[in-house]
Amino acid sequence: MNPLYDAKIAGTGKYVPKKIVNNLDLEKKLDTSDEWIRTRTGMWERRYKSEDEASSDLAYEAALRALEAANLKAKDLDMVVVGTISPDHSFPSTACILSKKLGIKDIPAFDLSAGCSGFIYATSVALQFISTGNYKNVLVVGVEILTTLINWQDRGTAVLFGDGAGAAILTRTERNDVSKILDSDLSSDGTFGELLIQEAGGSRCPASIESVKNNKHTLYMEGNKIFKLAVRSMQASCEKILKRNNLDIKKIDWLIPHQANFRIIETLGKKLHIDSGKVIVTIDKYANTSSSTIPIALDEAIKSKKIRKGDLVLLVAFGAGLTSGSILLRF
Repeated sequence: MNPLYDAKIAGTGKYVPKKIVNNLDLEKKLDTSDEWIRTRTGMWERRYKSEDEASSDLAYEAALRALEAANLKAKDLDMVVVGTISPDHSFPSTACILSKKLGIKDIPAFDLSAGCSGFIYATSVALQFISTGNYKNVLVVGVEILTTLINWQDRGTAVLFGDGAGAAILTRTERNDVSKILDSDLSSDGTFGELLIQEAGGSRCPASIESVKNNKHTLYMEGNKIFKLAVRSMQASCEKILKRNNLDIKKIDWLIPHQANFRIIETLGKKLHIDSGKVIVTIDKYANTSSSTIPIALDEAIKSKKIRKGDLVLLVAFGAGLTSGSILLRF
């Protein structure tokens, strides 16, 4: 069914904590090395939150920047959607807390859990509400404080994560506006859920002395298996959305993949046969910030003038679930 209205990304914003932790810092804490981390991940530094920062604080700063870029006020928003797996609390939602910080109420606000695909999923959901004519302006945020989920006994995963937030304002397009979100694709496969999981804290394994002692509140990941599934799922989503829109990969000006591992990004690029110069990479500066990697990278590419008006941009991610998805847009 054809949408009643088109939507575009009218403004973006990002916020990362001030504390920078580089590979040399991690060498002092873990049995690892800068060379080991760089070779396997492409990461050099990441941001860690301060003691008094929570996800809503990071989301608030990113949202303010996105509103400014879109030339809108918080009161202009019709809905707030937050993609996160590290909310302030199990409830209320981080979206509701963010709305309070922004000084707005009487509009829907909710969180969405799709792991690292959170921003893609949240953007796709927001798109539907605009397409049907229900809303005009929607704030979408991807935010994570993954440093609270790190298992410091597992050197293989402890080096991978950082904290950050990225935001975008989706707005109903005006007639003849070249900018628009052209399509979205979402997918999932729950049969691989145990490969990337936080075992404790939910109804399956409530918090207990034993669960804390056994590090079950931290992140567990089988990296080698996730690597293959990540490449496969992102490649499939990209090819599906390109085919559906009668586009060749050569027509894409910029590919922004989830920043989980540089080798994953590199392998995906080769399989898609896209020029490496068209792939946005920020993993060296921020590491893996889950649902916020794509909006952070998107904001940097826009603010640095890499992405220009009329460019075709393809966003793609995979995450816990396992989930995957892509967004095709003309900026």
